[in-house]
Amino acid sequence: MHGTVNDLAMSGARPLYLSAGFIIEEGLPMDTLWRIVSSMQRAAASAGVQIITGDTKVVDKGKGDGLFINTSGIGVVEHSLTIAPRSVRPGDAILVNGDLGRHGMAIMAVREGLEFESTIESDSAPVSGLVSELLRAGVEIHCLRDLTRGGLTSVLNEISEAASLTLSVEETLIPVREDVRGACEILGLDPLQVACEGRFAAFVPERDADRALAVLAAHPLGAGACRIGKVMEQASARVLLKSAMGVQRILDMASGEQLPRIC
Repeated sequence: MHGTVNDLAMSGARPLYLSAGFIIEEGLPMDTLWRIVSSMQRAAASAGVQIITGDTKVVDKGKGDGLFINTSGIGVVEHSLTIAPRSVRPGDAILVNGDLGRHGMAIMAVREGLEFESTIESDSAPVSGLVSELLRAGVEIHCLRDLTRGGLTSVLNEISEAASLTLSVEETLIPVREDVRGACEILGLDPLQVACEGRFAAFVPERDADRALAVLAAHPLGAGACRIGKVMEQASARVLLKSAMGVQRILDMASGEQLPRIC
């Protein structure tokens, strides 16, 4: 639910309606189905959207892995901005709305039965309200992208390639909780490549950066917002990361399959 709502929000649309299709394995406990449907209803209500249509199919026992759900959404664009990678310009500030990696690590812990010293809770949330606040404040948003599959690393590389510009970010400015960082170290994962479901990167003109950060920080889902870098003048598709040691390196796309796979 949050993923579909956030996909609409990343284009600057106000989400309105969702569809939900269920593929249910024969023998799925009704308590499980009810818990999931109730959770979906709460998620839709919190995002201000309606589930208006859908479909249900039942497959033989052993052929459906319990339950698959697919969703789709419709929203309305109420502004004249072109929010897309092609709108990114040299000098743009790169912002994120909070700490990274919690959703992916929370999923990994549950799936693998891992126990850490502290409970890592998911960051999953609908960010459409937060994007609406930025638009209402008159922030000239050039690009938005939710940090789902492949995390921040994939998003920065995809936008850099689409815009044919160099992006520069600083590791010490990128917010990652210590428990998430520690869990990633134990499992051999890079927190910048771990998926989030309530986090996004925003590209805005430098003149609007402070105002955008103030708007984000005033919202519960943007309380940890910060500036992590900027778009450079160089017309080349690459992402540069300045490490905590002050060494600059190219931040490449992850090779192979990034775990945990969440969608």
